[in-house]
Amino acid sequence: MAEQQLIIDRFYKTIIDSVYDMIFLHDLEGNILDVNQKAFRSMSYSKEELCQMRVFDLHPQDSNKDVYDRKKVKKQWQDCPVGDSVQFELEHVDKNGGRIPVEISAGKVKENGREYFLAFVRDISIRKEKEEKIKYISYHDHLTGLYNRRYFEKELARIDSSMLPLSVIMGDLNGLKIVNNSHGHTTGDKILVKAAEILEASVPEQGMVARYGGDEFIMMLPNLNNRESHQILYQIKERCSRIKAGNFPISIGMGIATMNNLQENINDIIKIADKEMNHNKLLETNSANNKMVKGLLSALGAKSDETVDHTERMTVLARKMGKQLGIHNSELNRLSLLATLHDIGKTSIPASTLNKPGKLNDKEWEMIKGHPSRGYKIASATSEFAVVAEEILSHHERWNGSGYPRGLRAKEIP
Repeated sequence: MAEQQLIIDRFYKTIIDSVYDMIFLHDLEGNILDVNQKAFRSMSYSKEELCQMRVFDLHPQDSNKDVYDRKKVKKQWQDCPVGDSVQFELEHVDKNGGRIPVEISAGKVKENGREYFLAFVRDISIRKEKEEKIKYISYHDHLTGLYNRRYFEKELARIDSSMLPLSVIMGDLNGLKIVNNSHGHTTGDKILVKAAEILEASVPEQGMVARYGGDEFIMMLPNLNNRESHQILYQIKERCSRIKAGNFPISIGMGIATMNNLQENINDIIKIADKEMNHNKLLETNSANNKMVKGLLSALGAKSDETVDHTERMTVLARKMGKQLGIHNSELNRLSLLATLHDIGKTSIPASTLNKPGKLNDKEWEMIKGHPSRGYKIASATSEFAVVAEEILSHHERWNGSGYPRGLRAKEIP
């Protein structure tokens, strides 16, 4: 009979040592009486070391959470009826100081008139990592890494008097549409990322910045009045003047509004900042877009000297022809602008294709034939250059209709 019991004991011990969870047997004072193999291997202690410790020795000592309050935990153990269990999550600290998030389910058992707890402890590190990742994704913009609008609007509910005065800066990237139309959204994304870096570097420690929309950003600046917030705005503009994303300048239209008391509605403050931003953007957009287009022309010039020389020749010839035809003033200036910008759609074409001495292959030729349409999109993005957008689109049309991209004939051509 004793031999049979020994076999059964070994059988149960084998099962206990092979389970996935750590198992601790301890008394109501937290003294560890026994553990399975998973426990001492996971905690980097020997079984003997663990059995000289209390479960509280495995808990971090720097937490303010109630769950780590020993008196509260002991009371919870004492009040728990035999056969019932308690569940909670905390961290265990292994012998090397490493922290392991764990989920504990501890059931009360009674043996020989004494009460004990049998605690099943599961390492939930992977689950916590996934939860943190999901939380990060739900509150951060995937492109820039800034907080997203969802997080920003959640933070609005936390505004209290300790944050006053509270200033808001709304920002909107100038010229992004031109870059997206000329070089694609991948290049536009690089400008968004660079703008985000500038804003993040400018926001004070107590403030926050979020991506509010496609090309919009918003900053919340606690304990900064309107004058102090304008200093932040000037810092951003100064950084923008020094930093580029490749060949492209960074230009952000901004507006500021300040909340001075809790009777004001923060959403009204945001609307005021947005209105000021749009007003400033109207004043700055032409200048910013002009710089962007000049940057595109400069980038095109860096790819192909022939293109630059060709543009200069076209501009001179256009003015001469215009004067000969009796075109004057604004129309002559429009003709000159067309000559200057007509090839701007070539900015996204590789230099190897633009400068290829031999015959173009089909793929390269299709790329070249697409430049009037790309140029049209670039020019259309700004009122300053939209006046020649239709002509840029049409500058490779032919009188006999054999041109591109629309195959216009004779007087159908602008």
